[in-house]
Amino acid sequence: MNLQDLAPKYVRLIAPYQPGKPVFELAREMGLNPAEIVKLASNENPLGMGSKAKAAIEKELAELARYPDGNGFDLKRKIAQKYKVNSDQIVLGNGSNDVLELVARAFLSPGDSAVYSQYAFAVYPLVTQAIGAQGIQVNALDYGHDLDAMLAAIVPTTKLVWIANPNNPTGTMARPGDLFEFLQNCPKNVLVVLDEAYTEFFTPEKRPDSMSWLTDFPNLIVVRTFSKAFGLAGLRVGMALTSPAVADIINRVRQPFNVNSLAQAAAIAALDDEEFLKKTLRVNSEGMAQLTAAFVRLGVSFIPSQANFIAFHCGDAAALNLFMLQRGVIIRPLAPYGLTNTLRVSVGLPAENARFIEVLEEALAD
Repeated sequence: MNLQDLAPKYVRLIAPYQPGKPVFELAREMGLNPAEIVKLASNENPLGMGSKAKAAIEKELAELARYPDGNGFDLKRKIAQKYKVNSDQIVLGNGSNDVLELVARAFLSPGDSAVYSQYAFAVYPLVTQAIGAQGIQVNALDYGHDLDAMLAAIVPTTKLVWIANPNNPTGTMARPGDLFEFLQNCPKNVLVVLDEAYTEFFTPEKRPDSMSWLTDFPNLIVVRTFSKAFGLAGLRVGMALTSPAVADIINRVRQPFNVNSLAQAAAIAALDDEEFLKKTLRVNSEGMAQLTAAFVRLGVSFIPSQANFIAFHCGDAAALNLFMLQRGVIIRPLAPYGLTNTLRVSVGLPAENARFIEVLEEALAD
């Protein structure tokens, strides 16, 4: 017998999530020097992590023989102070991906449905399918969420709506007023997951005040991460902020030690490091201007982005991606999202952006 047949059919049909290619894997494949490879595929912070987070990790090293705080008391307290919520509204996760999966495990069952947008984060359909629930995909509007259509797509079996703002991989944004109106009109027995993994990259006037919405909408779950702007991708720490009743249910399926000691210490320190965050946003703004100016100059069509990455269109994305890899530049193909002629590049340091632009010019000149 085939042992894979022991798994439910909906699990066997899952196409696993494909992360960005690691530097050392490309170095082995192409015979390249790892030090000369530029990775602009996974929307990581090109500055690394801040000095306060590093110092907190070093201080915590002596305690690694002990289990971490399974309830994350100190980290929850810091998050509560920062975002003006109560500790019982917080769920901690091993990255925001873990939090998304916890939400699905806590509330979805076979026979239920969840609504998400075309071109939205691949994890939404993946975790929905992993539970055996039905995914309802709504056509995108200008590469972003069509909130009116998503509202209309809700059916009696729907328990969850997934919304990314800014959206990954397209970088599009939903206007705060539109989101608020969606929450007002959404059935109260349907949970709305607002994934704000890239919210720090919004300019202040464009950033929704989602934390204040938690009071009015008990069915709202705001998901955030420390992997992007805070530079802690390798430590894997994310969070959900929601009503106490919803948080209580999610915490019942959460593993007790799902956020390690180093991650908790670094996240606490990162929330206090305003200077590092300001520098991150400045580098991202300048890098985005550098990339978009090059696209305009080269006549390359792109999707305006509110995040720390930008998607651009090209004739043969697979060929261009291979051309980039052979020259030590890792970017992200978007064919798995149905965007077969589109690639995504993360904003890097000025020299990294320049190297990407140099290789792109070389490819276009061929």
